[in-house]
Amino acid sequence: MSQYLLSIDQGTTSSRAIIFDQRGAIVTSAQQEFTQFFPADGWVEHDAEEIWESTLAVCRQALKNAQLPASSIAGIGITNQRETTIIWERDTGKPIHKAIVWQDRRTSATCLALKQQGHEQAVQSATGLLIDPYFSATKVAWILDNVEGARQRAEQGELAFGTVDSFLLWRLTNGASHKTDATNASRTLLFNIHSQGWDDELLRLFRVPKAILPEVEDSAADFGSADAQWLGAQIPVAGIAGDQQAALIGQACFKPGMIKSTYGTGCFMILNTGSEALASTNRLLTTVAYRLNGEVTYGLEGSIFIAGAAIQWLRDGIALISHARETEAMAQEVGVEHGVYMVPAFTGLGAPYWDPEARGALFGLTRDTGIKDIVTAGLQSVAYQTKDLIHAMEADGAGKPTTLRVDGGMVANNWVVQFLSDVLNVNVDRPAIIETTALGVAYLAGLQVGVYQSLDDISLLWHCERHFSPEMSDDLRNDLYKGWLKAVERVRTID
Repeated sequence: MSQYLLSIDQGTTSSRAIIFDQRGAIVTSAQQEFTQFFPADGWVEHDAEEIWESTLAVCRQALKNAQLPASSIAGIGITNQRETTIIWERDTGKPIHKAIVWQDRRTSATCLALKQQGHEQAVQSATGLLIDPYFSATKVAWILDNVEGARQRAEQGELAFGTVDSFLLWRLTNGASHKTDATNASRTLLFNIHSQGWDDELLRLFRVPKAILPEVEDSAADFGSADAQWLGAQIPVAGIAGDQQAALIGQACFKPGMIKSTYGTGCFMILNTGSEALASTNRLLTTVAYRLNGEVTYGLEGSIFIAGAAIQWLRDGIALISHARETEAMAQEVGVEHGVYMVPAFTGLGAPYWDPEARGALFGLTRDTGIKDIVTAGLQSVAYQTKDLIHAMEADGAGKPTTLRVDGGMVANNWVVQFLSDVLNVNVDRPAIIETTALGVAYLAGLQVGVYQSLDDISLLWHCERHFSPEMSDDLRNDLYKGWLKAVERVRTID
């Protein structure tokens, strides 16, 4: 039997395909960036057709790079930018509007009105989430309300909604499969994480017709098969998970109390809470970590909207750097005490503040401030935001972690990971494979098709590449973080 697994990792700024062998080692990969659209302040869109085309291109490129026939792939796993919302025609598969990205804040007023009407407690109780533009529900309603005839067509069953995983699955299966998994469903504000089904009361509240919703499966399941026309052979799609839950799986955080943090476009920390859906009183999210064989494992999550995107802005927005790899040497030269703070609230503040109207700012600029100071402040902002999340989790009753497992593109930067360990005052482990998001859905697909027999098998494949321990004094750590909190306070618009 074939032992290769193909992961589709459809992210916020690029689409990637990675082929893994049965040991979880990367055979080859391919990546392609795609266009970001910013049609108004706080609005972020993608072209769903470009997402599909880039995904198909990288899958084909990965197979070509590996010199493998499609028939050698045992299964496909799909992991995706979560909450990003696509609505398409069932008869043609054509999107009726650009994808509204998870970062998009256009429905802030709608969310504020719902909160003022007193709905947030009931919504949080059912979904584990807060009422926020981040999630899919108000994005769905916006498209239905702003595309002519869309709401009527949706109610008549002519349209389909999905997060990116569902849209890619629909295209791969030529419309035969309109499905998602429980992790992605749990991020829509429409899914009851306790009953594990679409919630009629939430659908009424957010004005979303049930007819457009996908079927919800376990994270390892029979999602259908990619048609042979796309990759050269019919391949089962056997695993799906939202990107952050996939990273939790790729990090083998299968025991309650284990915690990981992923540093990509945003930063997302998830604590495995086992069979308990731990309700947060500190504005963290209760989410489905994964669902296997019908059994749900829950997680407590903190979501930071801007992490690697801050470095991308330094590169593309104001051209202070030409490549992210330049930042490590800059930070090493500058050090941690330069007095500059960047609050990268470009699309609002995420957890634990949830302030959609906040905007980014730089503080502490002097005549001596240079490019390297600003770049270093951008790197440091990621660690400070992570500390915000750790504090919130501790306040929710989770013990302080002894070790944090990290992944994502940013953690290739040794300076960032050491500063993270210093600011958090915890040990940080970087795995041998930092592409844990893609690895996680490869594992899920492998479980479904029989490459792996259990989560214990997968746990044995995790290896630490480098261990980082705190080296900073308590006084310096506390002083730096106090400066961060002052900076955040100055950009907040709500308490």
